[in-house]
Amino acid sequence: MQRRLAFKLFVAAAMGGTAIALRGEESTASNHVAWVAEFLKRMQAIQPGMIRAALDGAFTTEGGLSTRSRRTFVSRDCPYFKVDVDFRAVAEMENGNDIIAAISKPYLEFQVGD
Repeated sequence: MQRRLAFKLFVAAAMGGTAIALRGEESTASNHVAWVAEFLKRMQAIQPGMIRAALDGAFTTEGGLSTRSRRTFVSRDCPYFKVDVDFRAVAEMENGNDIIAAISKPYLEFQVGD
C-alpha cells in the first residue's frame, strides 16, 4: 500500500496542482509536495561525521549486496527513497559507532530484494 501512496504522491506533484483521490479523500498536489519536502529534510539531516546509529530513525538497510564500508539505506516511510552511505570503521566489528564518511543525495529507485 505504501508503494501506491508514494506513486500517487509523485504523480500529483508532477501534475502541478491537480487534485487526486487518495484513499477516498481529496488531496491536493501542494499537500503532496509539502509531504515530500518534509521527508527530504529528514533524510538530509544525516551528515558525514555522524555515527551509523543516527540512520536508525529515518532509514533501514536495503536487501542486496553491501559491505561494512558501503551500504544502501531506504527510508522507513517510503522504500523508494534511498541513500548510499560510506562508513569509516571505529572497531574491529561493525557497530552503531562507525562514522559516516559520505552520504549520497537522496534518490528514487525500486526496491531490491535478496
